[in-house]
Amino acid sequence: MKSLTVLSVIFVTSLACAQDVASGPDKGKKVPPLKVFDATGPNQGKEVDYTAERKEMPTVYVFVQADKWTRPIARFLVKLDEAVLKEGRDASVIAVWLTDGPDKTKKYLPLAQQSLKFQTTALTCYTGDKSGPERWGINGDAHLTVVVTNEKKVAAVFGYISTNETAVPQVQKALQETIDKK
Repeated sequence: MKSLTVLSVIFVTSLACAQDVASGPDKGKKVPPLKVFDATGPNQGKEVDYTAERKEMPTVYVFVQADKWTRPIARFLVKLDEAVLKEGRDASVIAVWLTDGPDKTKKYLPLAQQSLKFQTTALTCYTGDKSGPERWGINGDAHLTVVVTNEKKVAAVFGYISTNETAVPQVQKALQETIDKK
């Protein structure tokens, strides 16, 4: 019985590790342009290039496959919002929905904001192809791609097939490390 328990733990642990996928731009590269429709952020109702808008400020870009949006991913975003708010120092989260239906998503995101009550997260929608903005290298298998940036450079990248709030500490650590280097 004991060996069955050990095998189960090994299987679950390896399954969890196998869920991470390569997605996003290469670490150390310049942050690519990101033109999106801002549904709830400081540029609400407008198309904006958030890379140009955020300039050198620490930013966590989160790409959400709209058809994979789940409660665990919502919990991840809520915890990330709280963590970045505590970090301060002009840090912000830009959540980008990748979808086949941008018009429907533009209407949905303000409703999500009313429910989730983000304080430092702008909910946006990429209006181009669902595969995401050119040069961002978003893997369609990743339900969520997280890109931590500072001073116009990619500091860390995480691709998740599925995730929840338990992944926030590793993103928060990457954000703290890039801020502390400044």
